[in-house]
Formats: sequence, C-alpha cells, structure tokens
Amino acid sequence: MAEGTQGFNISNVIDEKLIALDLDVNTKEEMLNALTDLFEEQGKLNDREGFFKDVMWREGEGQTGIGMGVAIPHGKSAGVNETALAIGTSKNPLAWESLDDEPVTVVILFAVTEGDSDVVHLKLLQHVAMLLAHESFVEKLHAVTSPQEMLALLESSPDDYDD
Repeated sequence: MAEGTQGFNISNVIDEKLIALDLDVNTKEEMLNALTDLFEEQGKLNDREGFFKDVMWREGEGQTGIGMGVAIPHGKSAGVNETALAIGTSKNPLAWESLDDEPVTVVILFAVTEGDSDVVHLKLLQHVAMLLAHESFVEKLHAVTSPQEMLALLESSPDDYDD
C-alpha cells in the first residue's frame, strides 16, 4: 500500500454492481444520470435528485476531465448514504471540460457523504489519482472488457506501474 493509504481499501467503496461498461450515452448528463442510477440501485443514496444536482453543480465549478479520455466528477452530498465509487465507460466519446480539451470515454464518479468528506474522500481521490498518473494504467482502463477486470485494475497498487 502506498504511504498514507494504510487501512484504506478501495474495495470498500466499489463493487461490480457499480461498474457499467459500454454505455450507449451521448452526453455528460446522460453518463452522470446512468452512474447516479447505479448508486441508487445499490442503496448508496437517500436523495437521488439532490445528489445529481450536487454533481452537476460541481461540474459547473471546474473541469473534472483530467485528460487521456478520463473524467473524475464527484458529489459531496447530504443525498449520499455511503461513500462509493461508480465507473462507466461510454461507447461514444463524450464532450467534457477536460485539461486536454479531448472527449471522455471513462468516467469515475465519486459519491461522498458529508461525514466522510475529508478523510475517505481524500484517500479515495489520492488512490485513484496515483493510478491515473500512470499512462500504462490509463491504457488498461480504456481496454477493460468486464466489471471484474475493472475492479482488479482499481484494486492494483500505483507501485505496479512505472512509465
């Protein structure tokens, strides 16, 4: 485990039911709605509309597209019961405000409770950000063909990659 993430395991916040591959969506909003539905189906939300509004508000505040076809939107919201992560991949490139101005096909949506907002949220972001810093990880992310493969990839250590 990387320093500063002891006691934190990404499998506590994501499972295969929160992973949707090859979604036939055409807009950022459709993608975020689809991922919000996954959270709702898995009982992670107590206020779907409130959470979705918080995510869309956050989108208006700044870029969540980090480049290389990946976006990491998040909603810290009273509408969240349990901090969780949902991942969607899109068949279609989605227009998204990104650091490289390129469209996005992999979206990692964070749902964070008000209570978890500091520690867990930061550890979650840190783990995902450390993985995403490796081009080889991002290439694998785009090539995933099953939820199981996606989960294994996310559970891997940033130390497994060196570009």
